[in-house]
Amino acid sequence: MAAERGTPAEALVGQVVLPGDLLLLPAHYDEDAEGERLRLSAGAAPQGRLLCGPGLRRSGAGLLVTKCGLLRHRPAGGGAYWVDSQQKRYVPVKGDHVIGIVTAKAGDVFRLDVGGSEPASLSYLAFEGATKRNRPNVQVGDLVYGQFVVANKDMEPEMVCIDSSGKSSGMGIIGQDGFLFKVSLGLIRKLLAPKCEIIQELSQLYPFELVLGMNGRIWVKAKTVQQTLIIVNILEACEYMTAEQRKQALAKLSGN
Repeated sequence: MAAERGTPAEALVGQVVLPGDLLLLPAHYDEDAEGERLRLSAGAAPQGRLLCGPGLRRSGAGLLVTKCGLLRHRPAGGGAYWVDSQQKRYVPVKGDHVIGIVTAKAGDVFRLDVGGSEPASLSYLAFEGATKRNRPNVQVGDLVYGQFVVANKDMEPEMVCIDSSGKSSGMGIIGQDGFLFKVSLGLIRKLLAPKCEIIQELSQLYPFELVLGMNGRIWVKAKTVQQTLIIVNILEACEYMTAEQRKQALAKLSGN
């Protein structure tokens, strides 16, 4: 049977998994009515739901791997399993905050390059305080930091620059100065992690502004062009450096 050919998910955490691999879950996990999330049974503790994250799909006896990468597990709450992959092409996901480049104006809608297979749309009313009389000053070539409200395989991705209460919450047009560059999606997830050591160490080197997009784009601006380029080079190299190598490089730059 398929279940017999699987491997316990807990035994593969931190290891490489391949598409088609079947990950078996402990007996106390129970599929809920939606079939997309797994719920802990009444006798298990703690109470909560086990989430099936990116790179995995629910399949009868457990989870089916759909992407190549490292299996990750977060035990907090109900817990979550996902595959940490190094894919190059970004696939829009509802709720993701990304950096888009305005490529065209089409009536009341802007078209943005977000690094996916097709451009995303952004209404001129999707900015804080925007009305028919008070339109945002958005030009072709501008960088926009926004959030996806529509993102699925059957519809064009749609972005907004306001939250549910109509506030910008840091979203909107990014300043003209600064430097935009692209990194792997895996590095972006690492930089967006709470209390990321890389960001904390860089903040002690120079004061700078930083915008991170889930689509692998980073915008950074420091006091001078030289400082900006130094931060860019460190961020690009972080993916291939150990924590000790990174600290040594930052120590040299700071003169310690």
